[in-house]
Amino acid sequence: MLDSARRTPKSCCGDGSSRTDSDAGAARVALVGNPNTGKSTLFNALTGARQRVGNWPGKTVEVAWGSWRTGDAVATPVALVDLPGTYSLVPHSPDEALTRDLLVDRGAEGRPHLIVVTLDASNLARNLYLLAQVKDTGIPLVVALTMSDTAAARGIEVDPRALSEAVDAPVVPVLPRERKGLDALAAAVREVLADPRPCPAADLGPAVEETVRGLADLIGSEEPEVAALRPARWAAMSLLSGDEAPWATAGLRTAAAVRARALVTEHGMPGTEVPDSEPAAPRAQPSSSEHPHAEPPHEEADFEDAELVLAEGRYLWARHVHAASVHCPAGSRATWTDRIDRVLTSRWTGLPLFLGVMWAVFQATTTCAKPLQDGLQEFFSGPVTSLAVELVGDPDHGGWLPGLVVNGLVSGVGQLLSFVPLMAIMYVLLALLEDSGYFARAAFVADRLMRLLGLPGQAFLPLIVGFGCNVPALSASRVLSNRQHRLLLGMVIPFVTCSARLTVYVLLAGVFFGSSAGTVVFLMYVLSIVLVVVMGLALRRVLFRDSAREPLILELPPYRMPTLRGVALQTWQKLAGFLRTAGGIVVITVTAVWLLSSVPAGSGRGGFGGVSVAQSLFGAVARFIAPVFSWAGFGEWHASATLVTGFVAKEAVISTMAQTYQTQDADGGAQAGALGPQLRATFEQASGGHTVPAVLAFMVFLLAYTPCMTTIAAQRTEIGGRLTAVSMGLQLAVAWALAVLVFQVGSLIA
Repeated sequence: MLDSARRTPKSCCGDGSSRTDSDAGAARVALVGNPNTGKSTLFNALTGARQRVGNWPGKTVEVAWGSWRTGDAVATPVALVDLPGTYSLVPHSPDEALTRDLLVDRGAEGRPHLIVVTLDASNLARNLYLLAQVKDTGIPLVVALTMSDTAAARGIEVDPRALSEAVDAPVVPVLPRERKGLDALAAAVREVLADPRPCPAADLGPAVEETVRGLADLIGSEEPEVAALRPARWAAMSLLSGDEAPWATAGLRTAAAVRARALVTEHGMPGTEVPDSEPAAPRAQPSSSEHPHAEPPHEEADFEDAELVLAEGRYLWARHVHAASVHCPAGSRATWTDRIDRVLTSRWTGLPLFLGVMWAVFQATTTCAKPLQDGLQEFFSGPVTSLAVELVGDPDHGGWLPGLVVNGLVSGVGQLLSFVPLMAIMYVLLALLEDSGYFARAAFVADRLMRLLGLPGQAFLPLIVGFGCNVPALSASRVLSNRQHRLLLGMVIPFVTCSARLTVYVLLAGVFFGSSAGTVVFLMYVLSIVLVVVMGLALRRVLFRDSAREPLILELPPYRMPTLRGVALQTWQKLAGFLRTAGGIVVITVTAVWLLSSVPAGSGRGGFGGVSVAQSLFGAVARFIAPVFSWAGFGEWHASATLVTGFVAKEAVISTMAQTYQTQDADGGAQAGALGPQLRATFEQASGGHTVPAVLAFMVFLLAYTPCMTTIAAQRTEIGGRLTAVSMGLQLAVAWALAVLVFQVGSLIA
């Protein structure tokens, strides 16, 4: 139900809450459609900032939901959920199973009150098959006709009135990116909610309808508990198709087998012709209760053929609807989208162009963000620190509160907040690429690369998501229908460098590489992709040798000009989610580090709060770990301390750096804002003068070693505890080996 709740692990991309309806008494409306029909764009336009993202209650499938203000003050409030895009209600992956589960298997009290189905006007024929299946649920529906501008550019004209008559449901043309048609859609939804009537099913032909009706009547009369939880027509169609139906009794399965055979015979499928001397089989056989000793056929081929008959009926219905409402040009003409795709999706130019685009993104991010970042750092190290000293006192003169506030919270949190411009610029650029339709082309270009791993091209989309945060990337792996593929992808996703690591890359690259910082950061992302490929190849040969290859099925959306509202909304949602989650984690981590830094590691080293960090319990733990990294060139306790807190959250690495350096001496040796020189001194001393190889080794280790605890929790949910433990051990080993290799080779070359 939309009003149930469950908590899930938080991530840096959202609040992780699974509450699906915070408005008591709200009407439940589900947004359903094929991928790339503008469904999520419509959802964003209808809900604005009033939306959340999280796992569905009782499921490990992430969806978005929000409050839709339909414009009428007296109308019932609407809780809108954006269900995963699907081509069919016959599920092949967990996210498709969620859509089927909500629309069919939740009972009258759990199903939505209304469905809004998005149909792409430029690809209407392909979308109508799903609509025919949705109509079998009987839930009232409204059709949102999207992409009419794209259809017009191709010379395709769709008559909304004729389409409404053909599908027997309200049809409202909408252009959500331009906010056109939204009021009309809200009015149609209000009207249907005020007088809800079951949506009539698509007419699949006399033979099919008589057979389905007979089986549905049998379900309603003899199995009322089955009909109470799901629409009787849907149950009948599911049984006739031979779907796995754990709710079905033996009697229903027997009756369905008899009727499936009769339907196939009536339809004249190959191999089922009836001799002229024999009468045709009846269209509906009596139930098994009427013939208890009958032995109906249980051959799987009968159900497969019956499923083909049902599918043919839906396609014929879709063809009829299309013919009645669409006028197509006599000949197809190439659009500017087609002409651009010849270059961007070419096997020769596609991948180099993609790498060039991503290099430009990171170069622009580091270049544009640096002045703003420097200004914020000066702001926190100057006025904010001075204000904190005036309010709580000087930490150099003792007291636990000044130390916690000034050396802990202001230093650590301030360092993190100085990266807000960097994150904002990156999110804006990525939103522009996503809204323009380019990321879908990136998945197409990467199909050949993914096939090296035995994965389909769709696997590249979760990897792209992983550049923002690994947690939703793991959730997005559910788009793959093959379980072996999902497990393999779940093990390589943590090698994708997330936005939390990006902040550390930018800091170190800015300190040590100057004007080449953008290129260094870009190379870290290239290395991340290389690691995904190499580790994927290794895991496939060792653990997933039997994974089957699947063809790439991907619908490329048309190129569009990104809108200011859409980009701003996406940027704000991602940035707010990052700050909300990272801020809480950093505050907790900073407090914990300060506490450990205030506890002396032994007797005779001062009391609580009166000991240097190097002599504290935190420093002792860091010094114990540090020798492990000596061969990698950063066997110094400051560096190892950041990696310890980085296991909690990569966002905490920078705050720990700032915190340990600023409080390394009890008498105030280090000053705020001097992080860069201190980092140079640390790496130069630890590496024996080979500073650059040591810094690169540290960045490589940060890229490859275990992800944050939230990602590990999500990984365990997706691939299980055993594979998660294997993945963690593998990442630590690979990270250490690569860091040692980078430093040893680099120190020989430099």
